[in-house]
Amino acid sequence: MSDPFGGLDNFLKDLLVGFGLDATFVAVVLKLLGAAVLGGMAGATAILLIWAERKLVARIQDRLGPNRVGPYGLLQTIADALKLLTKEVLIPAGADRIIFQMAPLLVVASVIGVWAVMPLAPGLIGSDVNVGLLYIVSVGSIGILGIMMAGLSSNNKYALLGAFRTVAQMVSFAVPLIFSLLVPTLLAGSMGMAEIVEAQEGLWFIFLAPLAALIFFVSSIAEVGRAPFDLMEAESEIVAGFHIEYSGMAFGMFFVGEFVHAFTISALTAVIFLGGWRGPGAEAFPLLGLVYFLLKASIMFFVVIWIRGTFPRIRIDQMNAFNWKFVTPLALVVLMVTAVVDKLAIEQGWPRFLAHSTANLLMVIGTLAILRAQASSARRRQEVALEAPVTRPEVA
Repeated sequence: MSDPFGGLDNFLKDLLVGFGLDATFVAVVLKLLGAAVLGGMAGATAILLIWAERKLVARIQDRLGPNRVGPYGLLQTIADALKLLTKEVLIPAGADRIIFQMAPLLVVASVIGVWAVMPLAPGLIGSDVNVGLLYIVSVGSIGILGIMMAGLSSNNKYALLGAFRTVAQMVSFAVPLIFSLLVPTLLAGSMGMAEIVEAQEGLWFIFLAPLAALIFFVSSIAEVGRAPFDLMEAESEIVAGFHIEYSGMAFGMFFVGEFVHAFTISALTAVIFLGGWRGPGAEAFPLLGLVYFLLKASIMFFVVIWIRGTFPRIRIDQMNAFNWKFVTPLALVVLMVTAVVDKLAIEQGWPRFLAHSTANLLMVIGTLAILRAQASSARRRQEVALEAPVTRPEVA
């Protein structure tokens, strides 16, 4: 029980080699099998995630949610998937057929590809690369490419404009997201996902860098396009956005990609800032570590749903101002202050938790003071504008 995953891998290797297969061929086959199982499980979770979100949002809004198909409505998502599978995938006249059909595949692949470097439990990780965070950012950009391909290939001006706006939103919030990812890289001294989890032994990074964790979580929600940043689903818009021309399971793949991505950012938050699989007894019983990881990821996913059912949608100008005038400068300040404080704490022998906690508290106080000063200045300008005499043209 100390290493059940390694034991299973060795058992399969011995079994296949015993059949006379080449050891190199067996290693390749097991890698492909592991990738298929991990990708299939990540995609299959969409069925449960959609049901959970519909039920939770319904409870927040004082509704029942799915309750007809299957016990507690558990089979409703399966019924919806079967309905999408029976519908025809229509391709608009003049559309680029190959690019049009590749776009939803790339969007889903970009989300599932992130799970390749996700440490699920001790010894259970698809590929333990030493640049895991860089890999996550790089794979995420494939989804941006898929959205642009969907808008450009649809031969629809509304789909094209929707793709431009969605990509602009994703690229904009990628800036503070990358800044926030550099903070755990500094604290762990590595970009590897497994090393980041190992570095959180005894103290999670959310306690050392709460502001960085908050910036990462908010930027991730904006990148996914979830409420309150779900502008492509706004009732004030004419169409849904870049996927307006998609039907059947092609549209369903965009839908699945969104829900899996929401759970993926929850899992990333759990790994990078909440210790991942770490917990009492996890090292001795790796399966318990998997339970801890899923529990933390589920809690963060509940927060994502809670935000969706609570906060109102913001306008696109408010979103851009929020990102470029507040989140990005704050992320840059957090990165610089964390780097300086961590260096001083190591050199001067200060308690690391106390040093970073004090620095984050001072940054919060400074941020609130700046916001209060700006709000007071805006109120004064508004009062001056209201008190200014209104000049009326003379009537001849």
